[in-house]
Amino acid sequence: MCWVDNFDKMGIFEYNARTKNGEIRSGIIETSSREAALDALHRSDLVVIGLRERRKASLLELAVGRGIKQKDVVVLSRQLATLFEAQIPVVHTLKTLAAETESPGMKAILQELLDDIMGGVALSQAMAKHPHAFSPFYVHLIRSGEESGKLQEIFTYLADYTERSYYLTSKARNAMTYPAFILFAFTAVLIVMVTVVIPRLTSIFEESGMEIPFYTKMIIGLSVFLRQWGLGLLAGVVVGGILLFRWSRTEKGKAFLGAFLLKIPIFGPLYQKLYVARMTDNLRTLIIGGIPIIRALTITADVVGNAVFRRSLEKAIESVRGGGAISVAFEQNPAIPPLVSQMIKIGEVSGRLDFILGSIARFYQKEVDSLVENLVALVEPVMIVLLGIGVGILVASVLVPMYNLVGSL
Repeated sequence: MCWVDNFDKMGIFEYNARTKNGEIRSGIIETSSREAALDALHRSDLVVIGLRERRKASLLELAVGRGIKQKDVVVLSRQLATLFEAQIPVVHTLKTLAAETESPGMKAILQELLDDIMGGVALSQAMAKHPHAFSPFYVHLIRSGEESGKLQEIFTYLADYTERSYYLTSKARNAMTYPAFILFAFTAVLIVMVTVVIPRLTSIFEESGMEIPFYTKMIIGLSVFLRQWGLGLLAGVVVGGILLFRWSRTEKGKAFLGAFLLKIPIFGPLYQKLYVARMTDNLRTLIIGGIPIIRALTITADVVGNAVFRRSLEKAIESVRGGGAISVAFEQNPAIPPLVSQMIKIGEVSGRLDFILGSIARFYQKEVDSLVENLVALVEPVMIVLLGIGVGILVASVLVPMYNLVGSL
């Protein structure tokens, strides 16, 4: 049975609570139920004053959320780090950035942040209201900086982290852009040929009564199929795509796709190294930011982006709570390279876990760079050969019968 079968649908709850010192604190927490949220807050030594489930976003809100690009957050993080380093007050900082940003979505968020802060709300609490722009990872680091008085350093860490994360994601995405474009162009040309050009030539071949090659018969058969069932096939693809997308949002779907990505030939190792780099970099940044280790593991599990690695981090949380080590949980997951588990064990024994995590992250970031460069260099010639074969078959299926027909006249 899949490990996600016991997982319930997650919900987001907004809370108001009081610490042991009487300090009022508010924020958001993502759990499976209201009871689980209360239990988690009580374990954090908070006295809950109010708790309500956040309503699901409307279509308009989702559209606004999509208007925030990862690059916008990267640029904002670096600007905040620079302005905080110059010791400019947060209100003046947000006013400056809101006036200068070119993104309408980010401008609206900065204005709301400014209004909240001028109303006495902490920066982390204000950012927590915009989860489509600022992840739990981001918000918790800001909160840690506010509590420790190291907000300037935290923004510097966040700026470096978001730039590294964006660079890694962009490298992996760019590696797929060229082959995807070429495949789309070839598919479009093929559809036009078999639905417009081939039918006109088919009538000529049939009237001549000549024998046509088998590969021409295959193209003609494909043409007949697409003309008769093309719309139905397109509708099936669209419906199937929608159902697949909805299934991929479930816990079972996330678990299956997470494991599938790591098993894809050629691309599997790339994804594995990408997730290892992201996981270790997240943990390192959170630990340096002063986040307790269990909370750091929890946040990393939420943002790592792969169900296989998420499960490893959840086992690590259970291990740490029971007095065990992170490396023990990682050793049980074949998706995590033994080198990572061994180095983390060294970091735990030596007390330099943040340094070791940074070394692992840098190593695998370089591995991702190298793999992407090799894939880009390999994909182009492979695509050229495959497209040459496809175009050759298509052209031969048309020209050879035409040549034979002209020769028989």
